[in-house]
Amino acid sequence: MLPVRPHRRHLAAAVSTVLAATVGVGLLALPAQATPVTAGAVTAVAADAVEAPVPFPENAELVGAGNTHFLTRDATTDGYGVRSYEDGTGQGYTGLTQLRSTRTDDYVIHVGRSFVEQRNVDAGGPMQVPVGVTNTGIVEYAGSAGDAVFTSVETETGTVLRKHTAAGGTTVVTGFPEGSVWMSVAPGTPDHALVTFSDRTGAKWGLLDLATGVVGEIHDRSATATDGDVAVSETHVVWTEGVWTEGDGEDEPDLRKVFVLDRATDKVRELSVTAAWSDELQVGLLDGWVVYGSADGLTSGTTNPLHSVTAVSLTDPTAAPVKLLDHLTSSVAAPDGSLYVRGGLVGRGEGMYRIEDKGGAKPEVTLVATTGEPTEVAIGAGGPPAVVDLDKNGGKAVFGWTFSRTSVDIEVTLRHTRTGKSTVLTETHPYDPKVSFTWDGTFGYGSEAAPNGAYTWAVEAKPLNGIGPTATAEGAFTVTRATRPHDFDDNGSLDLLSRDSGGRMWRQDSYYSPYANGGQLLEAGAAALVGGGWQVYDRIEAAGNLAGSAVGDLVARDKDGVLWLYQGNGTGGFSTRVRVGAGWQTYDKLAGGSDLTGDGRPDLLAADRTGVLWFYKATGSATRPFETRKRIGSGWQTYTKLAATGNIGGAAAGDLVARDKDGVLWLYLGKGDGTFTARKRIGGGWNAYTHLVGTGDATGDGRPDLVGLSPTGNWLYKGTGSWSAPFKSREVMGLDFPVNGSQLVF
Repeated sequence: MLPVRPHRRHLAAAVSTVLAATVGVGLLALPAQATPVTAGAVTAVAADAVEAPVPFPENAELVGAGNTHFLTRDATTDGYGVRSYEDGTGQGYTGLTQLRSTRTDDYVIHVGRSFVEQRNVDAGGPMQVPVGVTNTGIVEYAGSAGDAVFTSVETETGTVLRKHTAAGGTTVVTGFPEGSVWMSVAPGTPDHALVTFSDRTGAKWGLLDLATGVVGEIHDRSATATDGDVAVSETHVVWTEGVWTEGDGEDEPDLRKVFVLDRATDKVRELSVTAAWSDELQVGLLDGWVVYGSADGLTSGTTNPLHSVTAVSLTDPTAAPVKLLDHLTSSVAAPDGSLYVRGGLVGRGEGMYRIEDKGGAKPEVTLVATTGEPTEVAIGAGGPPAVVDLDKNGGKAVFGWTFSRTSVDIEVTLRHTRTGKSTVLTETHPYDPKVSFTWDGTFGYGSEAAPNGAYTWAVEAKPLNGIGPTATAEGAFTVTRATRPHDFDDNGSLDLLSRDSGGRMWRQDSYYSPYANGGQLLEAGAAALVGGGWQVYDRIEAAGNLAGSAVGDLVARDKDGVLWLYQGNGTGGFSTRVRVGAGWQTYDKLAGGSDLTGDGRPDLLAADRTGVLWFYKATGSATRPFETRKRIGSGWQTYTKLAATGNIGGAAAGDLVARDKDGVLWLYLGKGDGTFTARKRIGGGWNAYTHLVGTGDATGDGRPDLVGLSPTGNWLYKGTGSWSAPFKSREVMGLDFPVNGSQLVF
């Protein structure tokens, strides 16, 4: 954990990575004027005033920590901010910016196209070091440390590394083995810089004495150490290496190991680190501790023990590792030997933490500045609206929440309060923290329409990286749809009722799948028994919502000619019957469920045995459901079946279809006053059906449909909304619905 760590920094010559992004690709432009950073934008706090942590900029990583200032980089804008510990004020910069420190002073390094500028943060004019094409050759920026800027230049005798300081001018760094090339420099300690290079025998690293300009303590770098991290203290050097499992054939190492060098004895030992892989593993040094952690923990989609910021004792090899933080995103060493970490701890939150060795049983961790964000997963406001109208948006509801991070496995449960039935919506590791869910208004895999009424919702967000507990939130909402004449269990889907030869009534729920056979009406589970004793009626008709309940009702005529009203109870059954009146034996055909006047209530049509058609306007009252009948016309004895379809032709109100004795189906468009226009021929061949049922909207497209049932097959005719061609070509229904001549279907 060096004082300056490039974004996603790897050891593979940390400074050469900086060079490739600057000199080698045309150097970033030095801004003409730095932008002031005010305390209102971000505020830091001095290390000894930690009782009240102040804001740390969101979406920023920590890239430098000095004596009086620290440096942040915005991950979104790539802008830098040099900020004071005292009050958070400072300067904003564009282009590559670094913070370097001696034991007493902090320096801002700005890399430009033609020069590198170094400026003391507190006082003094800038020092400018030319780079690029100069009269001495092509000069490349090699890095910086302490109060020095380093450049390299190719000469006739080889590569020369130069040290530039405001006080000492320009000197040549010595101590490299003969033939050394590819020099790069990064901070190590206040007295030494870490220098990486290659010579005739391979890749190496060493420590550059900042006072004398001499390189010493040179060591070979293994191939797997070149893409790892490294840190230097007054007494030790620590680095990471990748390790392959022999014969696994993989391109990436299987494990990341940590090694530490005692600078006094030159002995190397491997630290006891949990065996795992991370290409983002960062290491740092305190007086008596090695600190390590993977920088990708917060966004990772998997658990990894290396996500935790962990300390291992350098003085007691038998001591167990100590967890300090739950994760880090970036970390830097300060000139006083402490570490600053941009990371998080469950219960404390995200921010900048100071880690220091004060001689205790473990390093002390202090929250210095906070982003205000939780480390654990948090769920923001959201969820379904208070009322979900499934007649809108194609029968779908869209809702969502904002999560504090995306590395989560989300499960949303919608539960119908009365029945306990539920559906689950899921999303794993979404791309954006604002996650939307689309509910199609069904349970399971779309095979059962969800009932209207009260619901609860519950959302769980489980962290995929294992950091923190599962977050939960819950709430309530209500589902509503307009009442449908053939919906008896209050779920908006078509129910067909039938009475078998034993007098038992059955209810078959359905759902329309646009995917099955290119579109098909299918059964939603097995038929449900409504009850017995219905053999006392010789005529039963689905009448729509006559008396203000939430679902469709029935009218049934007994053998004495008395008409009875059965109000739907919303669960697929019916309330106790209410007597409507006597004398209904004069009618041989009934057609209900269609609003013929546009007042929102379904009306009833009855054709008597002499062929006169009568109109019964609905009142909305259960005790007196119809007004006095009104004569519409005569000649209706020519028809064998009537079906009230709802408004299928786009005219003023509900319509009627009638099948004559020759099997021709005719359309009567409603005028809106209970009467109809002249009939229009739809087509022949309709005598193949034992039953014709005006179902209302069976498919969810907003247009009423018609069902034809027979012993040889059941068919759906989808409405078009056009009076000239009211139905599309028939679709076979996937309803195992037995039909015979003695059975009533309505």
